[in-house]
Amino acid sequence: MGLHEQLEELKKKSLHEISRTDGLKGLDAIRVNVLGKKGPLTEILRGMRDIPKTERPKVGELSNRVRDNITAAIEEKRAELEKAVIAKKLENEKIDVTLPEKPVLQGQPHVIQQIIDNIEDLFLGMGYQVVQGPEVETDKYNFEMLNLPKDHPARDMQDTFYITDEILMRSQTSPVQARTMEKHDFSKGPLKMISPGVVYRRDTDDATHSHQFHQVEGLVIDKHITMGDLKGTLETLAKELFGDRFEVRLRPSYFPFTEPSVEADVTCFNCMGKGCSVCKQTGWIEVLGAGMVHPNVLRMAGVDPEVYGGYAFGLGPDRFAMLRYGVDDIRNFYQNDVRFLSQFSKKG
Repeated sequence: MGLHEQLEELKKKSLHEISRTDGLKGLDAIRVNVLGKKGPLTEILRGMRDIPKTERPKVGELSNRVRDNITAAIEEKRAELEKAVIAKKLENEKIDVTLPEKPVLQGQPHVIQQIIDNIEDLFLGMGYQVVQGPEVETDKYNFEMLNLPKDHPARDMQDTFYITDEILMRSQTSPVQARTMEKHDFSKGPLKMISPGVVYRRDTDDATHSHQFHQVEGLVIDKHITMGDLKGTLETLAKELFGDRFEVRLRPSYFPFTEPSVEADVTCFNCMGKGCSVCKQTGWIEVLGAGMVHPNVLRMAGVDPEVYGGYAFGLGPDRFAMLRYGVDDIRNFYQNDVRFLSQFSKKG
């Protein structure tokens, strides 16, 4: 049999085997057996040295055509087999759209944010504005503008994280009040604001302390403001957060930025004023500090203390949440345990 006949016979046999194979492994075996270095096509081509030179171009052209035909048939069969594999996989792994969907759990605001939102809604309804400020603050606004000059002993209670000698992480949101007083145009009306935000102090983390916590501070500056206005505001706040049954009392205290200064207590919600271990048998629980704005604070902000006065208060939403829900460890709020946090529905 001549080379022409051998090539045609190889082509016919290979195409027949390709058409009959039903797997990718079998197809790869045909490719290697027929077109590989040790395959029959290579063996046939080695016989070209025995034919006349004039016949070699024709035989070479035919061999290339046979190789191309076999290669094309293999690729066509490969595409067919791969398509069949995908179709079978889709058949076995198809999605039953009639099955009920997996439930998607809806999140809720963090319990601390719920308290803050509740406070903001209350004060917005009372005509206050909500003002934000920088967490990285200057010593001037964090201390000096609040009647806390250099080396003032009260600074020790608010020891914070210093970045430089004059730049620090704010220890309170009061700097926002100082900045706002400087810019406010009192000829257009009084200043009524709250300033919620995160503050930082060098506290050792334990059940009741954290190096990072939240504050909401309030400020009202106008003519003819009295301590009675302050108490009325605090009573409204306490009843909003704790309920109508709770009373508020004010005790004398000391803060450098207010004079006179007071601590505000509410009726103990564990014993309702009868006395228990939670309130140390007093019937009251301390919730915030407040007072009438110190004349020095007004003066440093460019406000005439002979004409204007006001009150300020500061509270911790973290502490309010602990008291409101009976949580005994502040760290529970920050450990991101969904089992704990999901207990607090979005009620504020």
